[in-house]
Amino acid sequence: MTQAFFNEMFELNDVDARGVTAAAFRDVGETRTHYRDFMGWLAAQNDQQMSLKRAEADLNFRRVGITFVVYGTSDLPGVIPERTIPFDVIPRIFPADEWKALERGLRQRVNALNRFIHDIYHQQNIIRAGIIPEAQIVGNVQYRPQMKGVDVVRDIYAHIAGIDIVRAGQGEFYVLEDNLRVPSGVSYMLENRKMMMRLFPDLFARNRVAPVAHYPDLLLDTLRASAPASAENPTIVVMTPGMYNSAYFEHAFLAQQMGVELVEGQDLFVENDLVYMRTTQGPQHVDVIYRRVDDDFLDPDVFRPDSALGVKGLISAYRAGNVSLCNAVGTGIADDKSIYPYVPDMVRFYLGEEPILNNVPTYMCRKADDLKYVLDHLAELVVKETHGAGGYGMLVGPASTTAQIEEFRAVLVAHPEKYIAQPTLALSTCPTYVEAGIAPRHIDLRPFVLSGHDVRMVPGGLTRVALREGSLVVNSSQGGGTKDTWVLER
Repeated sequence: MTQAFFNEMFELNDVDARGVTAAAFRDVGETRTHYRDFMGWLAAQNDQQMSLKRAEADLNFRRVGITFVVYGTSDLPGVIPERTIPFDVIPRIFPADEWKALERGLRQRVNALNRFIHDIYHQQNIIRAGIIPEAQIVGNVQYRPQMKGVDVVRDIYAHIAGIDIVRAGQGEFYVLEDNLRVPSGVSYMLENRKMMMRLFPDLFARNRVAPVAHYPDLLLDTLRASAPASAENPTIVVMTPGMYNSAYFEHAFLAQQMGVELVEGQDLFVENDLVYMRTTQGPQHVDVIYRRVDDDFLDPDVFRPDSALGVKGLISAYRAGNVSLCNAVGTGIADDKSIYPYVPDMVRFYLGEEPILNNVPTYMCRKADDLKYVLDHLAELVVKETHGAGGYGMLVGPASTTAQIEEFRAVLVAHPEKYIAQPTLALSTCPTYVEAGIAPRHIDLRPFVLSGHDVRMVPGGLTRVALREGSLVVNSSQGGGTKDTWVLER
């Protein structure tokens, strides 16, 4: 790769520097310290060789079956297409001190969220204190009145949390979303690292990159810690909706990595408020279910009666304390986007501390003044459904046409309570391979936070990248890709 090539990179970064903090560069033309070794290595690589390595990565991901499902993208009835998530071989790199600061903020935030969930299903002190309106809680579709007064092991509801982080402004970290129901993506984090080590072993010989391969062990310890007190050697299963779910690969992958059974609802049954798994040796008592099935489909006796994915009587066994569900039923109340603006207040209320991680400034469209501002500035804002996910149901104002904005305006006026809005942040970028070569693309980070005996996480997380030029949407369902995330140990 020639010096002219890197001059081009600096010119691209010069454009970004007016409004975007580039992840690989501190100032125009100056490589950030923790990227220097990697960028020096990259400069010495042959373009053709790197192209072959990228093709090898894609082939291996397909061979292993690392895919996800994109619903509604096939014209053939009954056909559900699977795709591999595009993988970029240029990692996102964190220095050790920066990661430690981020880790402290993640621990604090997840601790406060767990206390909030316990509180709203018990004393509701945060409502009594006037911090969150009662209607925002009990009127929320994610609130589960069936959980009121139910005690869970260690008062932990979100055993596995995926917290979406972006860097913007002067390099500050912001929390974009809290994913507490059934957060996905950790299998891609693990497979990305395995792929990088396979393709470029010399890179790991010259860089002290903190490992992530022990995540399944941490997850298994977390699930064991959530077991009912009566379970001395708990039986743990991973519960999947089935092979047509978009994240089925991950469900099977994690079960295999932990050495536990992967089950569907039809593999379980309840008798005398105890949950059993059907096996060739007969029924086996189950103590912990790592469920990747949404609340509404868990038990047709309690939630949706038409659900074929759940287990009749499961919630009765759960309320009796005979089985643990990870994550707990009702955690969705804390990752709803209408509750997100209150998380900094939760940190102050429950922990008596100032938040380490910032929220993105948020307008709640259910408020008249906020709605007026949003309607007047739609072309400048990102508007999201409070219950939306996967990048669907949102408007990115600066990237939308006048017709799209006006169409969205009508929806917003009709149902303002279903939306929040946020300013369009100047998200950080990272050098990324695209069709034209290497160019800056916007990124976010999803660290996975585990709460059991204590709060733990592996260094880094899943870096997602918006592959389309100028796009801020990193979701795989919207054309995003992934990168390996390095935390340097020195």
